Amino acid sequence: MFDTQHLQNSTLLCHPAYTQMLTYDWFDAHFWQQQNKIVGAKKGRATAWFFKHEQLTGVLRHYWRGGLIGKLLTDQYVYVGLEHTRVYKEFSLMMHLTELGLNVPTPIAAKVTRSGFIYRGDIITEAVKGAQSLLDILVTRPLTHDELKNVATTLSEFHNRGVYHADLNINNILFDEAGKVFIIDFDRGEIRQPEIAWQQENIKRLARSFAKEQGRNEIMHWQQSDWQSLYCDYQALLKI
Repeated sequence: MFDTQHLQNSTLLCHPAYTQMLTYDWFDAHFWQQQNKIVGAKKGRATAWFFKHEQLTGVLRHYWRGGLIGKLLTDQYVYVGLEHTRVYKEFSLMMHLTELGLNVPTPIAAKVTRSGFIYRGDIITEAVKGAQSLLDILVTRPLTHDELKNVATTLSEFHNRGVYHADLNINNILFDEAGKVFIIDFDRGEIRQPEIAWQQENIKRLARSFAKEQGRNEIMHWQQSDWQSLYCDYQALLKI
């Protein structure tokens, strides 16, 4: 479980290990910049800020809408109760996944800020040490057979536990410095009854991600035979 704190229009969700350390300033990238504690940033639809504080390297991410509606509402969501917010759902899911022993970044804290019927959100997770995404690797070299096997094993472990990932792509699959495979970004993810239909849709989304990045990058060390190897290993490890 995790701790919950309420103050004025905000609610904080916090991993018990960080309750005594956490302040509202942690959710402000400018706070970390002023202390020269920003150690990196990852650009995407939104910027993820990496900060170093004592022994912790954390990743701060604000929730932004995508698609056409995102051009109008940007970071605003309709509030119908804390447990229905995307923030609460992702944070609680990640806490559950860490308790299951699955390779996800440890969730540190999350914040839901209300203004009438609108809320905005932020989440902080521990950074994966020495993280390289599949894309980071493939633009420099091919994956080894063991690395492909590790990715397949990790995907099957998540799917066998009923973990649905809403945006399974090669930027959300990371290797840490020891070669362990992690999966990140569980916004809109959930636990489902393991079934072939949604599991295959997840895997098809991942396959499209490989193809999409091949089209974007002039050099990418990826072949159809690599996908076949990964997919066969994944299928062999599924319990359904």
